Amino acid sequence: MQTPDSTPSLEGQQPRQEELPFALVQGTPLTTPPRDLYIPPDALEVILEAFEGPLDLLLYLIKRQNLDVLDIPIARITDQYMDYIEMMQGMKLELAAEYLLMAAMLAEIKSRMLLPRPPSTAEEEEDPRAELVRRLQEYERYKRAAEDIDALPRLERELHRVVVAFEDRQVRSVPPTVSLDAVLGAFRDVLRRAAMFSEHHIQREPLSVRERMTVVLEKASNARFTAFSSLFSVEEGKAGVVVTLLAILELLKQHIIDLVQNDEAAPIYIKLAA
Repeated sequence: MQTPDSTPSLEGQQPRQEELPFALVQGTPLTTPPRDLYIPPDALEVILEAFEGPLDLLLYLIKRQNLDVLDIPIARITDQYMDYIEMMQGMKLELAAEYLLMAAMLAEIKSRMLLPRPPSTAEEEEDPRAELVRRLQEYERYKRAAEDIDALPRLERELHRVVVAFEDRQVRSVPPTVSLDAVLGAFRDVLRRAAMFSEHHIQREPLSVRERMTVVLEKASNARFTAFSSLFSVEEGKAGVVVTLLAILELLKQHIIDLVQNDEAAPIYIKLAA
Protein backbone atom coordinates (compact mmCIF):
# COMPACT_ATOMS: atom_id res chain seq x y z
CA MET A 1 0.00 0.00 0.00
CA GLN A 2 1.39 3.33 -1.04
CA THR A 3 1.31 6.30 1.24
CA PRO A 4 0.93 9.91 0.03
CA ASP A 5 4.62 10.36 0.63
CA SER A 6 5.47 7.52 -1.76
CA THR A 7 3.35 8.90 -4.66
CA PRO A 8 5.63 9.87 -7.61
CA SER A 9 5.68 13.62 -8.14
CA LEU A 10 4.96 15.05 -11.65
CA GLU A 11 6.34 18.45 -10.83
CA GLY A 12 9.38 19.52 -12.82
CA GLN A 13 8.61 17.30 -15.83
CA GLN A 14 8.40 19.23 -19.18
CA PRO A 15 6.41 17.92 -22.19
CA ARG A 16 8.64 16.62 -24.95
CA GLN A 17 7.87 16.94 -28.67
CA GLU A 18 8.73 13.99 -30.83
CA GLU A 19 11.00 14.54 -33.83
CA LEU A 20 9.06 14.68 -37.10
CA PRO A 21 10.34 12.64 -40.07
CA PHE A 22 11.53 14.64 -43.03
CA ALA A 23 10.59 11.95 -45.56
CA LEU A 24 8.66 8.70 -45.96
CA VAL A 25 10.34 5.95 -47.98
CA GLN A 26 8.06 3.00 -48.72
CA GLY A 27 6.05 3.83 -45.59
CA THR A 28 9.10 4.04 -43.31
CA PRO A 29 9.67 7.46 -41.71
CA LEU A 30 13.20 8.85 -41.91
CA THR A 31 14.41 11.25 -39.23
CA THR A 32 18.03 11.49 -40.34
CA PRO A 33 19.29 11.77 -43.94
CA PRO A 34 21.31 8.83 -45.29
CA ARG A 35 25.07 9.28 -45.10
CA ASP A 36 25.58 8.24 -48.72
CA LEU A 37 23.03 10.77 -50.06
CA TYR A 38 24.64 13.19 -52.54
CA ILE A 39 22.92 16.46 -53.42
CA PRO A 40 24.69 18.20 -56.32
CA PRO A 41 25.09 21.97 -56.26
CA ASP A 42 22.51 24.01 -58.19
CA ALA A 43 20.14 21.05 -57.97
CA LEU A 44 17.15 23.32 -57.46
CA GLU A 45 16.63 26.81 -58.76
CA VAL A 46 13.53 28.82 -57.92
CA ILE A 47 12.69 31.94 -59.94
CA LEU A 48 10.02 34.04 -58.25
CA GLU A 49 9.60 36.62 -61.00
CA ALA A 50 9.41 35.84 -64.70
CA PHE A 51 9.57 38.61 -67.28
CA GLU A 52 8.71 38.50 -70.96
CA GLY A 53 11.42 40.97 -71.92
CA PRO A 54 13.29 44.10 -70.89
CA LEU A 55 10.21 46.31 -71.18
CA ASP A 56 8.31 43.95 -68.89
CA LEU A 57 11.13 44.14 -66.34
CA LEU A 58 11.22 47.95 -66.49
CA LEU A 59 7.44 48.15 -66.10
CA TYR A 60 7.65 45.87 -63.07
CA LEU A 61 10.35 47.99 -61.42
CA ILE A 62 8.31 51.17 -62.03
CA LYS A 63 5.00 49.78 -60.75
CA ARG A 64 6.61 48.14 -57.70
CA GLN A 65 7.66 51.59 -56.45
CA ASN A 66 4.47 53.40 -57.60
CA LEU A 67 6.47 55.64 -59.92
CA ASP A 68 5.01 57.78 -62.67
CA VAL A 69 5.75 56.39 -66.12
CA LEU A 70 5.81 59.91 -67.57
CA ASP A 71 8.47 61.04 -65.06
CA ILE A 72 10.85 58.12 -64.60
CA PRO A 73 13.77 58.63 -62.19
CA ILE A 74 16.18 57.18 -64.72
CA ALA A 75 19.19 56.95 -62.37
CA ARG A 76 17.36 54.83 -59.78
CA ILE A 77 15.68 52.61 -62.37
CA THR A 78 18.98 52.06 -64.18
CA ASP A 79 20.71 50.97 -60.96
CA GLN A 80 17.90 48.54 -60.13
CA TYR A 81 17.89 47.18 -63.67
CA MET A 82 21.66 46.57 -63.57
CA ASP A 83 21.32 44.84 -60.18
CA TYR A 84 18.78 42.47 -61.71
CA ILE A 85 21.06 41.77 -64.68
CA GLU A 86 23.96 40.99 -62.35
CA MET A 87 21.73 38.72 -60.24
CA MET A 88 20.63 36.81 -63.33
CA GLN A 89 24.23 36.38 -64.45
CA GLY A 90 25.15 35.20 -60.96
CA MET A 91 22.46 32.55 -61.16
CA LYS A 92 24.02 31.33 -64.43
CA LEU A 93 20.92 32.11 -66.46
CA GLU A 94 21.20 32.91 -70.13
CA LEU A 95 20.27 36.52 -70.86
CA ALA A 96 18.79 37.52 -74.18
CA ALA A 97 20.52 40.24 -76.15
CA GLU A 98 17.46 42.46 -75.64
CA TYR A 99 18.24 42.81 -71.91
CA LEU A 100 21.81 43.90 -72.62
CA LEU A 101 20.61 46.29 -75.33
CA MET A 102 18.14 47.87 -72.89
CA ALA A 103 20.93 48.17 -70.31
CA ALA A 104 23.03 50.10 -72.84
CA MET A 105 20.04 52.29 -73.69
CA LEU A 106 19.41 53.09 -70.01
CA ALA A 107 23.08 53.91 -69.49
CA GLU A 108 22.97 56.30 -72.45
CA ILE A 109 19.82 58.02 -71.19
CA LYS A 110 21.31 58.27 -67.70
CA SER A 111 24.49 59.87 -69.04
CA ARG A 112 22.49 62.35 -71.14
CA MET A 113 20.41 63.28 -68.10
CA LEU A 114 23.47 63.81 -65.89
CA LEU A 115 25.62 65.74 -68.36
CA PRO A 116 25.11 69.50 -68.25
CA ARG A 117 23.61 71.11 -71.33
CA PRO A 118 24.03 74.64 -72.62
CA PRO A 119 21.12 76.93 -71.71
CA SER A 120 20.46 77.67 -75.38
CA THR A 121 19.83 74.03 -76.28
CA ALA A 122 18.19 72.96 -73.02
CA GLU A 123 14.71 74.04 -74.12
CA GLU A 124 14.98 72.85 -77.73
CA GLU A 125 16.37 69.36 -77.02
CA GLU A 126 13.82 66.61 -76.53
CA ASP A 127 13.65 64.73 -73.25
CA PRO A 128 15.96 61.66 -73.58
CA ARG A 129 13.31 59.57 -71.81
CA ALA A 130 10.57 60.34 -74.35
CA GLU A 131 11.21 57.32 -76.61
CA LEU A 132 11.47 54.98 -73.63
CA VAL A 133 8.22 56.31 -72.15
CA ARG A 134 6.45 55.85 -75.48
CA ARG A 135 7.61 52.23 -75.73
CA LEU A 136 6.60 51.50 -72.14
CA GLN A 137 3.11 52.94 -72.64
CA GLU A 138 2.62 50.98 -75.85
CA TYR A 139 3.86 47.77 -74.23
CA GLU A 140 1.54 48.32 -71.25
CA ARG A 141 -1.48 48.69 -73.56
CA TYR A 142 -0.67 45.48 -75.44
CA LYS A 143 0.00 43.63 -72.19
CA ARG A 144 -3.34 44.71 -70.71
CA ALA A 145 -5.12 43.71 -73.92
CA ALA A 146 -3.44 40.29 -73.84
CA GLU A 147 -4.51 39.80 -70.21
CA ASP A 148 -8.10 40.75 -71.08
CA ILE A 149 -8.13 38.28 -73.98
CA ASP A 150 -6.65 35.55 -71.79
CA ALA A 151 -9.37 36.14 -69.19
CA LEU A 152 -12.11 35.44 -71.74
CA PRO A 153 -13.74 31.99 -71.59
CA ARG A 154 -11.83 29.62 -73.82
CA LEU A 155 -12.95 26.43 -75.48
CA GLU A 156 -11.46 23.29 -73.92
CA ARG A 157 -10.43 25.37 -70.86
CA GLU A 158 -13.58 26.85 -69.31
CA LEU A 159 -15.97 25.65 -72.00
CA HIS A 160 -16.20 22.04 -73.13
CA ARG A 161 -18.07 20.92 -76.21
CA VAL A 162 -20.68 18.23 -75.67
CA VAL A 163 -21.88 16.16 -78.61
CA VAL A 164 -25.01 14.08 -78.13
CA ALA A 165 -25.77 11.47 -80.76
CA PHE A 166 -29.41 10.67 -81.47
CA GLU A 167 -29.83 7.21 -82.88
CA ASP A 168 -32.53 6.53 -85.44
CA ARG A 169 -33.10 10.22 -85.90
CA GLN A 170 -34.67 11.13 -89.20
CA VAL A 171 -34.84 14.70 -90.42
CA ARG A 172 -37.37 15.41 -93.08
CA SER A 173 -37.37 18.77 -94.75
CA VAL A 174 -40.62 19.65 -96.40
CA PRO A 175 -40.12 22.13 -99.26
CA PRO A 176 -42.26 25.24 -98.89
CA THR A 177 -45.23 25.88 -101.11
CA VAL A 178 -44.45 28.09 -104.07
CA SER A 179 -46.36 31.30 -103.57
CA LEU A 180 -47.82 33.49 -106.27
CA ASP A 181 -45.54 36.35 -105.22
CA ALA A 182 -42.47 34.19 -105.87
CA VAL A 183 -43.75 33.29 -109.35
CA LEU A 184 -44.50 36.92 -110.16
CA GLY A 185 -41.09 37.96 -108.84
CA ALA A 186 -39.30 35.49 -111.09
CA PHE A 187 -41.49 36.53 -114.01
CA ARG A 188 -40.71 40.19 -113.29
CA ASP A 189 -36.99 39.48 -113.71
CA VAL A 190 -37.63 37.72 -117.01
CA LEU A 191 -39.85 40.57 -118.17
CA ARG A 192 -37.17 43.12 -117.33
CA ARG A 193 -34.63 41.27 -119.47
CA ALA A 194 -37.16 40.81 -122.27
CA ALA A 195 -37.71 44.58 -122.43
CA MET A 196 -34.10 44.98 -123.57
CA PHE A 197 -34.85 43.11 -126.82
CA SER A 198 -38.28 44.52 -127.59
CA GLU A 199 -36.86 47.17 -129.93
CA HIS A 200 -35.22 44.58 -132.20
CA HIS A 201 -38.49 43.14 -133.54
CA ILE A 202 -39.15 43.96 -137.19
CA GLN A 203 -42.39 42.07 -137.56
CA ARG A 204 -44.50 40.14 -135.19
CA GLU A 205 -45.29 36.49 -135.63
CA PRO A 206 -48.55 35.00 -134.40
CA LEU A 207 -48.08 33.40 -131.01
CA SER A 208 -50.20 30.51 -129.80
CA VAL A 209 -50.62 29.46 -126.19
CA ARG A 210 -51.24 25.86 -127.28
CA GLU A 211 -48.00 25.73 -129.25
CA ARG A 212 -46.11 27.25 -126.33
CA MET A 213 -47.62 24.63 -123.98
CA THR A 214 -46.14 21.96 -126.24
CA VAL A 215 -42.71 23.66 -126.11
CA VAL A 216 -42.85 23.85 -122.29
CA LEU A 217 -43.80 20.16 -122.04
CA GLU A 218 -40.92 19.17 -124.32
CA LYS A 219 -38.43 21.06 -122.16
CA ALA A 220 -39.90 19.63 -118.96
CA SER A 221 -39.73 16.06 -120.28
CA ASN A 222 -36.03 16.35 -121.16
CA ALA A 223 -34.93 16.81 -117.53
CA ARG A 224 -36.32 15.97 -114.12
CA PHE A 225 -36.21 19.61 -113.05
CA THR A 226 -36.22 22.57 -115.44
CA ALA A 227 -35.44 26.10 -114.35
CA PHE A 228 -38.42 28.42 -114.55
CA SER A 229 -36.38 31.20 -116.17
CA SER A 230 -35.03 28.86 -118.89
CA LEU A 231 -38.54 28.45 -120.35
CA PHE A 232 -38.57 32.07 -121.50
CA SER A 233 -36.80 33.51 -124.51
CA VAL A 234 -36.11 37.16 -123.86
CA GLU A 235 -35.43 37.73 -127.57
CA GLU A 236 -39.18 37.37 -128.22
CA GLY A 237 -39.92 40.50 -126.24
CA LYS A 238 -42.81 41.08 -123.87
CA ALA A 239 -45.38 39.31 -126.04
CA GLY A 240 -43.33 36.11 -126.17
CA VAL A 241 -42.69 35.88 -122.44
CA VAL A 242 -46.35 36.67 -121.66
CA VAL A 243 -47.49 33.82 -123.92
CA THR A 244 -45.00 31.50 -122.20
CA LEU A 245 -46.31 32.49 -118.78
CA LEU A 246 -49.90 31.83 -119.90
CA ALA A 247 -48.84 28.41 -121.19
CA ILE A 248 -47.18 27.56 -117.85
CA LEU A 249 -50.23 28.70 -115.88
CA GLU A 250 -52.52 26.65 -118.11
CA LEU A 251 -50.37 23.54 -117.58
CA LEU A 252 -50.43 24.14 -113.81
CA LYS A 253 -54.20 24.52 -113.94
CA GLN A 254 -54.53 21.18 -115.71
CA HIS A 255 -52.11 19.57 -113.16
CA ILE A 256 -49.72 18.54 -115.91
CA ILE A 257 -46.65 20.22 -114.34
CA ASP A 258 -45.67 21.25 -110.78
CA LEU A 259 -43.63 24.15 -109.44
CA VAL A 260 -40.82 23.25 -107.01
CA GLN A 261 -38.75 25.55 -104.74
CA ASN A 262 -36.31 24.54 -101.96
CA ASP A 263 -36.86 27.69 -99.87
CA GLU A 264 -38.30 31.16 -100.24
CA ALA A 265 -35.14 32.68 -101.77
CA ALA A 266 -34.22 29.71 -103.98
CA PRO A 267 -34.83 29.52 -107.74
CA ILE A 268 -38.08 28.06 -109.01
CA TYR A 269 -38.13 24.84 -111.07
CA ILE A 270 -40.86 22.97 -112.92
CA LYS A 271 -41.28 19.24 -113.30
CA LEU A 272 -43.85 16.91 -114.76
CA ALA A 273 -46.63 16.06 -112.39
CA ALA A 274 -46.55 12.59 -110.92
